[in-house]
Amino acid sequence: MKLFPIIPAAALCIAAAPAFAFDVQALTVMLEQAEYDEMSPLGMFMAADWVVKGVMLSLLFASVLVWVIFVARIMILRWERHTLRRRYRDLDRAGSLIAASALFAKREGVVGQMMRAAERERAASGEGARQKAGIKERAESEIARIEAGAARRMGLGAGILANVGSTAPFVGLFGTVWGIMNSFISISESNTTNLAIVAPGIAEALLATAIGLVAAIPAVIFYNILARSLGGYKVMLADAGALVERTLSRDLDLAAQEAAEALPAFQLGAVSAPAAE
Repeated sequence: MKLFPIIPAAALCIAAAPAFAFDVQALTVMLEQAEYDEMSPLGMFMAADWVVKGVMLSLLFASVLVWVIFVARIMILRWERHTLRRRYRDLDRAGSLIAASALFAKREGVVGQMMRAAERERAASGEGARQKAGIKERAESEIARIEAGAARRMGLGAGILANVGSTAPFVGLFGTVWGIMNSFISISESNTTNLAIVAPGIAEALLATAIGLVAAIPAVIFYNILARSLGGYKVMLADAGALVERTLSRDLDLAAQEAAEALPAFQLGAVSAPAAE
């Protein structure tokens, strides 16, 4: 039975082997052509100094990381906002934490965590009417911590976008300065100012700045988009927390009202029992 999942994977690897071999062969041809064409982007990278190569590779890695973080965060954020909106409607329709407890018993999410925190605080504090204000205050504190934790988890990766957006141009400028410095050294060693000699080195240096801008510009744009989306998500979290607090307050008021209505009937029964005897 354990062989069945392996067979499709092996078949897929065998089917993909010719395409992979073709890609490796095409990459080898591209590298060979780059050695002869020094003015192409790949040729400039191959001919660059090892420091400039390191700068270019780091900026390319940062650019890929920016795109991965942005796509992942936006997809997760949209899913969480959709789930939060649906859970909000479910709790609003239920109108009571007790009525919604069965609905949210097996559902993970921020609203479910808020509801369970409110129920735990209510159960730990008792049902006395005098404790109503204290229960709401303690539940509000716990719900605020849940909101802050959810917002912090959803904002993971935004700092990387900000760092790449602010530092990538300067990293690329460092590679440019280093490449131009090597070009001036080659001018002094060759004792000539022929542009054909120094142009490749200057082009390599400017390529580092271009890659830095390619990494920085999307990072700044993505950070602004993510910040606006996070702002809307925080507002939705605050609305959900306020709904849980209102529902808890309503449940406490209804419980106190039921207790007050049941108390006179209980006392009347206790007084009339000896008279009947």
